[in-house]
Amino acid sequence: MDPPDQQLVEQAQRGDQSAFRALVERHQRRIYGLALGMLKDTDAARDVVQDAFIKVHQHLAEFQGSSNFYTWLYRIATNLCLDRMRRARRFAHVEFDEAVANDDDDTFEVSPHRLGFDPARALEDKEIRERLARALEHLSEHHRAAILLREVDGLSYKEIAEVMGCSEGTVMSRLFHARKRMQEMLRSFVEAGGPPRSDAAGDDAGQRKAK
Repeated sequence: MDPPDQQLVEQAQRGDQSAFRALVERHQRRIYGLALGMLKDTDAARDVVQDAFIKVHQHLAEFQGSSNFYTWLYRIATNLCLDRMRRARRFAHVEFDEAVANDDDDTFEVSPHRLGFDPARALEDKEIRERLARALEHLSEHHRAAILLREVDGLSYKEIAEVMGCSEGTVMSRLFHARKRMQEMLRSFVEAGGPPRSDAAGDDAGQRKAK
């Protein structure tokens, strides 16, 4: 049975590097997924993972265990992502990388069930997954972080509040507005029952009807 995080943290605080490596191996993929979902850039996401664990290593002695280790780690990673997003806005517009969103190995998905869609169809329909990823791109920094922490990583409202340094009420508000915004952006697709027809297809249909 794998040792709990707290045991590994205590061992790492005593200088056990193998315990720290175990913490990295246990959490690095989820931190990468969070960073990728927020930044939409594989290299930037990998940088955040490295920076987050460097900060953890530097400040591990200060960790008192008043919160879960992964909550502390997520807070560090989330703040690093938010800092990068603010810098990117100041210096350049970062284009959405569709290849990242469609990479099977690194795919992040918001739970379609929570957004009011059929889970089975969402898992099978590549178009819905792509639209979910594009909808995420249009959320504000804090709304995107909140919905990724909740839907992708499954954190509780209390844990998200600790990660984001706000109240649970603020978390609930951010999630409400983020889901509402995504529903608005995806409603036309869902109501249509599939991808919208091209203009050409619509014109062809109109001509057949006219005949």
